[in-house]
Formats: sequence, structure tokens, C-alpha cells
Amino acid sequence: MVAGVRRRTTVSGSGMSQMVVMLAAGSHLPEHSHLQDQIVHVVQGRLRLNVGGASREVGAGESLYLPGGVPHSAEALEETLAVDTFSPPREDLLAQDAAQV
Repeated sequence: MVAGVRRRTTVSGSGMSQMVVMLAAGSHLPEHSHLQDQIVHVVQGRLRLNVGGASREVGAGESLYLPGGVPHSAEALEETLAVDTFSPPREDLLAQDAAQV
């Protein structure tokens, strides 16, 4: 994972998975993409998300859909708690979780 970013998978099934992500203020997830569709829901704090070249700020109580295959990055504008949902599950992240147990 990236400095200042912690995550924990809360549930995973055959069609989707969900994780809680804690981001320290100023932390940055570099641009990346994955095949899975993703929904980011900010519980508290504020994120600046760059999705396919378009920038958008998302605050507490707001969600954003990220289509699979589209490059995206995130910057925590303040300490942030978010819930990420992926469909289908991110097998790479589930494998990382399994390796840590």
C-alpha cells in the first residue's frame, strides 16, 4: 500500500467486494487502473479524485462511480475515511489480505 493509506476488506463475495480505507491528510494514491468497476463513498473527510483526466472533489456523504479500465488517482485533502466497493472483487487485494493473515 501507499504511505498514509490503510485499508481493510470488510466483505467479499463472488460478484463484489468492499473495503474500508483510511487516508491521512495529504496522502496520494498514484494513477492506476483495474478491470473492476468501483464506487467510492466518503464517510468523513474529503478526497480529490482524478478520473480519466477529470478532477472532482468528493466529501462526506458523497459517492463517485469509477468505471473499470479508466485511469484514476486520489489525494486526501484532509484525514478521510472511505468505503470502496468493487465489482467483480479485486482478487489482487484479497490475495494481499490473505498473505497478511
